[in-house]
Amino acid sequence: MSGRGAIQWPSGASYDGDLCGGFIDGTGSFKGVDGSVYKGSWRMNRKHGMGTMVYANDDTYEGLWNEGLPDGFGKYTWVDGNIYIGLWKSGKMNGRGVMQWTNGDTLDCNWLNGLAHGKGFCKYASGACYIGTWDRGLKDGHGMFYQPGSKMPCNLEVSECVTDHDVSSSSSSGNENINSSLLFLFQKLCNTWRLHSIFHWPRRISNGTTPVFDDNSGNNLSQDSSTVPLTTDNCVQDSGVDKVLVYEREYVQGVLISENPKCHDSGMLDSGKTQEHTWQMQTGGPMETIYKGHRSYYLMLNLQLGIRYTVGKITPVPLREVRSNDFGPRARIRMYFPTEGSQYTPPHCSVNFFWKDYCPMVFRNLREMFHIDAADYMMSICGDDSLKELSSPGKSGSIFYLSQDERFVIKTLRKTELKILLKMLPKYYNHVRAYDNTLITKFFGVHRITLKGGRKVRFVVMGNMFCTELRIHRKYDLKGSTQGRSTKKQNINENTTLKDLDLSYVFHVDKPWRDALFRQISLDCMFLESQSIIDYSMLLGIHFRAPHHLKTSSSHQSSLERCGIPDSDLLQYEEKSSWKGFLLVAHEPGATVGGSHIRGSMVRASEAGYEEVDLVLPGTGRFRVQLGVNMPARARKVHEDTNTELENPDTIEEYDVVLYLGIIDILQEYNMSKRVEHAVKSLKFDPLSISAVDPDLYSKRFVKFLESVFPEQD
Repeated sequence: MSGRGAIQWPSGASYDGDLCGGFIDGTGSFKGVDGSVYKGSWRMNRKHGMGTMVYANDDTYEGLWNEGLPDGFGKYTWVDGNIYIGLWKSGKMNGRGVMQWTNGDTLDCNWLNGLAHGKGFCKYASGACYIGTWDRGLKDGHGMFYQPGSKMPCNLEVSECVTDHDVSSSSSSGNENINSSLLFLFQKLCNTWRLHSIFHWPRRISNGTTPVFDDNSGNNLSQDSSTVPLTTDNCVQDSGVDKVLVYEREYVQGVLISENPKCHDSGMLDSGKTQEHTWQMQTGGPMETIYKGHRSYYLMLNLQLGIRYTVGKITPVPLREVRSNDFGPRARIRMYFPTEGSQYTPPHCSVNFFWKDYCPMVFRNLREMFHIDAADYMMSICGDDSLKELSSPGKSGSIFYLSQDERFVIKTLRKTELKILLKMLPKYYNHVRAYDNTLITKFFGVHRITLKGGRKVRFVVMGNMFCTELRIHRKYDLKGSTQGRSTKKQNINENTTLKDLDLSYVFHVDKPWRDALFRQISLDCMFLESQSIIDYSMLLGIHFRAPHHLKTSSSHQSSLERCGIPDSDLLQYEEKSSWKGFLLVAHEPGATVGGSHIRGSMVRASEAGYEEVDLVLPGTGRFRVQLGVNMPARARKVHEDTNTELENPDTIEEYDVVLYLGIIDILQEYNMSKRVEHAVKSLKFDPLSISAVDPDLYSKRFVKFLESVFPEQD
């Protein structure tokens, strides 16, 4: 069958349109058994290209299709009048898009697997506006709430106009749909190439990290929480203070936990620049994707080419035990990469460079030790997606990059740091092999790129401690010293890594977990002390769970049912408290959410009869509990006046938290420069309060401080 024709099936389905080689291929109209109608492009019996689908329940999708599913730019209109315009992927809302409800509420946000997930802003029908972060469809983290009548950031105006134009054209023709698609893609291009100042369009909001609508069966997309109109979320309560129009808010899983007034109506008319800066601060993520023209673009290409070459070269070699000659600066692979290619290297579009890979067999064994597949490793770092560069480099001047899946961190090294790493590598290898639950940074590769002119850039590839589906609400870098260990309040935002003196919580964990944690910390500190290492710190990431007393029991139970966890399998992780804590279930291999932390024995919970357990987070997933990874705990806020808590127990602030922790920055020796620093600073400050101290004292002070952060329970 080829050419124009019509097909009528015995089931009642029919097709009228182009055919080619016996397949539905071209343009045509298909009517399903259920009454649904599709008009548009086809390829090999599948909807592919531009098309319009009217589902059996009168929902409508207009836009791009790929292999039978909405994929690309499109518009979905529900029968009740709700509309989504934006990007789709594999039948789900994925990417930047705008949802407008029939009550007038509008959400312009990033979406992932059908749920609002990432930076965005919501405009309510009342005129109020919220700018912040969403996580799996719920507000999560810091944001700014603007009361009706307050001056909005000017950056929102154009996006609003584009949204209103697209939404109002619900009856537009196919050409108009294509124009709106081109307009959307043009806006995306302008954002990518940073042309905001020319066109005055809003800065692109960076994507977030995990999960509504499936269409695998060809049926209409089912109604979901994302199509339920938003509420102004405590707007009525806000109106109690007449003059306050702007609030800084913090949410945890959709629950408002703090609110501070920021502006008053007396100064709102002159605060345009301040409001615009606030919007940019809220939308500007902690990292940016490296694009062509970026200062690190060619460096990224060189790094990807080199890793792809050396991993591909070392992987076919049979796995064996490392030898003494596998260590040291002379154990290396060297290669020259000309742009036109060579007998051993492919042609590329970067610049000529020399590549050196240090101790390839050692790091190959380390990757195997941590169950990192060579193909996954290359795809994560060297795949089609670009790396992401952290916008704020470390204090040492090092630049950090993240793989697109955020499993690996790539850090630039100084020459002295490279020498220390290669020097300690044999002992590090033995330590990591002996203690699979070590909290020390996990190294997966060390490389050097030499560019034209002799410029040398050294890299180390490490595991990302915060590679998790959970949002990290607070990050702390803890050393145990006090001198200079605080952050100025005006410099703090949701992406700031705080320090020792900023920590206002103590954490209570299950006794077996605490014992195992400090046993491992002591072993790791002994190793670092033996290598004369100082200045290391404990990187602590905290994910706050919504306070249970602010949730209804019915909503909590329904979220458990969605997780598929029967009541008989639940183990209540409860302490001496009147409200429930985490839910633990017996460990089941293969049932937990995957991640980069898959090596190491699981810790055992006393509440579960000292069995290995998984952590169940309702509405989120099931996580494998390991030392320093997915560790449930209870955070208690420490007040300066302890008498207040004794007199009024209601003032005690406690939260369920999930902790991620590891020891980082382990490449600083206690050398002559550090001895001089210690001597000079001791003249002005308490010698015990400064960071540069003897490795033995540093280790003891470090452990003692962490014991105060994780106190024993009574």
